[in-house]
Amino acid sequence: MPTKLFVGGIPYRTTEEELQQLFSQAGEVVSVFIPTDKETRRPRGFAFVEMADDASAEKAISMFDGSDMGGRKIAVNMARPMANRG
Repeated sequence: MPTKLFVGGIPYRTTEEELQQLFSQAGEVVSVFIPTDKETRRPRGFAFVEMADDASAEKAISMFDGSDMGGRKIAVNMARPMANRG
């Protein structure tokens, strides 16, 4: 079952392809999503990377959490479910 990771602090110029290549070092990447601001359409500085299984996700966290990406220290952890904005 796929496991979604939150990747924070990425450089604003980072592409989904770059994240796909980076995280594939830890295992199979199912999808990559970089949210953009609704008004400016610019990246928001974080992404979601979906790994094929828990083992790949754990490996990605241990490999990349706190690592340098384009001069910025990134944070990688399990994504939490979106809060109800009711």
